[in-house]
This record gives sequence, C-alpha cells and structure tokens, in this order.
Amino acid sequence: MMFRHSLRTRVVFAFGLFAALLGIISGFGMLATLRVTEDRMVERQLRLSVTDYIGRSGVDPGAAPPHSAFLKSYREPVDLPAALRNWAAGSPDDGYYEFQSDELHVAVVTTGEPPRPLYVVADVSEIEASATEEAWWIIGLVTIVAILTVLAIVLGAFISRRAIDPVVRLAEAVGGINPEQLSDDDWRRVKAGNFHDDEVGLLARTLEKTLKRICAFIDRERYFTNAASHELRTPITVITGALELLERAELPNNASRAVGRIERATIDMQTTIDMFLCLSRESDDSSYSEHFEVGPLVEHAIEQQRHLLANKNVSVDVKRSSNPSLLGHPQAFAIAVGNLIRNAFEHTPHDQGPVSVRIDRHEVSVRNHSGLEVNDPEELSRRRSRGSETQGFGLGLGIVERLCENYGWTFTLDVNRGAVDACLSWEPRHLNVDRATPGR
Repeated sequence: MMFRHSLRTRVVFAFGLFAALLGIISGFGMLATLRVTEDRMVERQLRLSVTDYIGRSGVDPGAAPPHSAFLKSYREPVDLPAALRNWAAGSPDDGYYEFQSDELHVAVVTTGEPPRPLYVVADVSEIEASATEEAWWIIGLVTIVAILTVLAIVLGAFISRRAIDPVVRLAEAVGGINPEQLSDDDWRRVKAGNFHDDEVGLLARTLEKTLKRICAFIDRERYFTNAASHELRTPITVITGALELLERAELPNNASRAVGRIERATIDMQTTIDMFLCLSRESDDSSYSEHFEVGPLVEHAIEQQRHLLANKNVSVDVKRSSNPSLLGHPQAFAIAVGNLIRNAFEHTPHDQGPVSVRIDRHEVSVRNHSGLEVNDPEELSRRRSRGSETQGFGLGLGIVERLCENYGWTFTLDVNRGAVDACLSWEPRHLNVDRATPGR
C-alpha cells in the first residue's frame, strides 16, 4: 500500500535535513569565528605594539618605532604602501583602521616633538589563511556535512523502521478493509497479537475489538432483517388470498371501500418487506444486476400511489426528456422511486399542485410544494412533526438513502421556499440503453 505522505519518509527526511542544516550552520559559524578571531588577534597585537612604543617614547624620545616581520612604521604618507597613500593624504584621526581588500591593518598615533602622526601598518597577508586554504577548508566542511547527512539518513531510516513499522503495518491492515462491505472476517485482518504491548498494540487491539463488534452487529442485523421479512410474508400471503376471495364476492359500497383500503395497506406492507429484503442483500447485491426500463417503473409507482391525492385537487405532471434504461436492481429502484412519489403525494396540501415528475437521461426527480415557506429540509421536517402530520419526511426517505447507498445511486433533497425537489440520479456507467422520447 503506497502512502502519499509516508511517516517513515518524513522521519528520514527530518533526520537528513536536521543534520545538513546543523553541519552547514556549524561550518559557516566556524569559518566566521576563525575570521573574527584572526582580526581580533591582529588588532590586539597592533594595539599592544603602539602602546609599548608610546611608553618607550615617553622615556626615550629617540626610541625606535614598532618594527617586525609584519609590522612597519611610517612617518610620512608618501612612504606608506601605495594602497594607503591617498587615504593618508586626508590626515586621518588617531585610531585603528582595517583595509580588508589589501589585507592591511593600520594604527594612527600622534607622537614626538613637534607632534607628528605615526602610521603603524600590519600586513596580514602572510599571517591569515590564503584563498586556497579557505577553499580547502570549505571543501572539508562540505565533506563533513555530507557524511553527517548520510549518517543521519541511515540512522533515521533505522529508527523509522523500528518505531514506525508497526504503525505502517496497522495502517496497511486497516486500509485493506472495505468499510462499505464489511465481512465477518474483516476484523481478523488487524492481527492485534502481532503487535507489541505499547501504544500501537493498544490501538490495534481496540480496532480489532471494535471491528469484531461491528461485523457481529451487521451480521445480526442482516439475519434479523432477512428472517423477519420472510416471516412477514406468510400473513401477507394469507391477507392477499382473502382479498382475492372478497373481490369476487358482491359487497356493498362501504365494504368495497374498506376492502380497497385493506388492499392498499397490504401493498404498502409488501413494499416495506421488499425494502427490508433489498437492504438485507447488501453483501451480495452484485448478483442482482438486471436490465430494466426506468419509465414504466415510475409510471407504475404513480398509479399505485395516486389514491393519496384523492380529494386534494392536485394533478400530476409527468415529463420525459428521454427513456433511460439501467443495469441494476429493478426492485430496489422501484422501491426508491415509489417512496419519493409517495412522500410527495402524501405531503402536498390541498390545491398546492401540481406534483411534477421528471424523467431525464441520468435522473428521476419529483417536485412538490409543502405549503410551508421554509428553505431547509430539517426545518421542514420539524415543522411537519409539530403540525398535523405525524412524521417529517417519514421512514421512506431514510430507506431511499440506504438503497441508494447500497446500489450506487445518488439521492438529493432540496427545499426552496417550501418547494421540495427530491432527485434520484445515477452515473452514466449504469446506463445500458437510452432512447429519445418526446416529452408529454
């Protein structure tokens, strides 16, 4: 598993960078210290020589001025080295001067009777390190810095391998788990027993226990949903059979209406059971891929839920810009679309139509007006819960979200000034056939 920002690489880079910076700063600091030390030593010797001469000349006016292999004394500016003559012609004040370009240090002191300036010149060109020697010093320092950097990188690699390798192994183990489809044995990938009794080991054991509990919970939920759905099918089958017998008999109008309500409730219950069955197949949904037409499923859902608009004076406006086909789970798609349409029909107030159903190439959208001037889905849900409705958006939209998550579709809900726009869309890769159909 490749990491874009590897901890191990960052540790090695930090060690190498620290060693390189430390070596460079230390090397240049050493060179600067040598230069400053040389200048201070020359200046101090020059001061001591001048002080000694002043003391001697006070006792013996004819005392010889300072003179040595690198010190020379001059009374007249014309006798100075050529580089200093123009400077001395300006009658500089007593003091100490440095001319780095010519590697000369000069002390000016007024002595004698009558007082005259004495120029004591120190030529340090033979004392200080030459350019060649400085070059070799720099080469040596660069070599030392390079060696230290390499050693730091090696040390950083060793330390990172020992310290960070458990973290890397744990990350690789966790990264191999698909959180969208956890299986019963995914918690075994962590292998907490392979880690030491330290912080990483504690994290590994905690992750293993957590994943084990999650996998067990998912397995129990899937088993319960599947078992409960199948158990509920038996009474639904009995009720459906009884309704078929009642439909054949001649019943009064009131009884016929009651049978119709029972039939619709039975269909709703069957739809709920089918929802649970679809959700319980999360681990093997790939085996339920089938080509189906979107349009007929939408029209069937509209007709199935049209009774919810009775006595509301609300029309349904269906528009098609295309006739898309999908490769997926038709039953799950029909349940999702049916819930969107049911929710729109159920929550559209009297005379607040029409309910618009639009079928496009990549989506099915259902738009209705809630009768409440709000711009937020959560606020609309709270307002409905406080009003006459017993639920906000209901269990249906929660089921739609779960189905879309399981089967790779996208569900969005937008509320603008009370207008609710619910949209179920899919990626082009899910398309199999798309035939243009005129709108109606």
